[in-house]
Amino acid sequence: MDLKNKVIWITGASSGIGEALAYACAKDGAKLVLSARRENELKRVAASCNIDPKNILILPLDLENTTSVDAKVELVTATFGRIDVLINNSGMGHRTKAVNTSTEIDRKVMEVNFFGTINLTKAVARKMQQQKSGKIAVISSIMGKYGLPLYSTYSASKHALYGYFESLRQELYNDNVKVLIVSPGFINTDVSTKLLTEDGKEYGVKSDSQNKGMSPAACANGIVKAIKSNRDHKFVGGYEIFSVYVKQYFPGIFYKLMRRMTKE
Repeated sequence: MDLKNKVIWITGASSGIGEALAYACAKDGAKLVLSARRENELKRVAASCNIDPKNILILPLDLENTTSVDAKVELVTATFGRIDVLINNSGMGHRTKAVNTSTEIDRKVMEVNFFGTINLTKAVARKMQQQKSGKIAVISSIMGKYGLPLYSTYSASKHALYGYFESLRQELYNDNVKVLIVSPGFINTDVSTKLLTEDGKEYGVKSDSQNKGMSPAACANGIVKAIKSNRDHKFVGGYEIFSVYVKQYFPGIFYKLMRRMTKE
């Protein structure tokens, strides 16, 4: 897929991987729809894309409240005529023991990471079915492949995305709509500082793994390459990606290492 003049909708575009994706897609000549909760940050990112303002639509969106999703999809198609690529990048995490996590926090994480994501996806997918073309990408995580101590609901939400989008891929096959699942490892963003704790407050600490992780720009370049290709799945990251294979072939060693690495 050549991204020049393609209409690409990126959620979570106000920072981190989403911001880097906006720059990478803009560099390839795409028309952009940028969504997140923070409109001021979206305006900053849009200005930094250095493309014609008529080729960028700033569209604030809160995935915890998706009652207006259909209207927003109609706005995008009214503006650009079509949607060629949807990149579901928005998400949130938490860090606390499962038994200490309130049901409210569990539901909040699932609402944003899973339900909000699939609600938007379904609305966009219907447009792509009419077009008989399109690509839907979802940013999951290597924690969609296994669970870790202190990250139970976050891991559950990413597992759910795997199951949903694997199924959706088959359903959309005859409509010429492709589905890509991306599983990043440690990316050097502020995501770990924003993890919700058991009382709903932000964790506020950037992990060493995050600090040593791949840059958002490198991550975005890997994702864009996968979007241009016909891949169904893409791991993006460093050495931590091998943990998926260690878990598959040496589960006893894997669980021992994970308990040691996440020991409080």
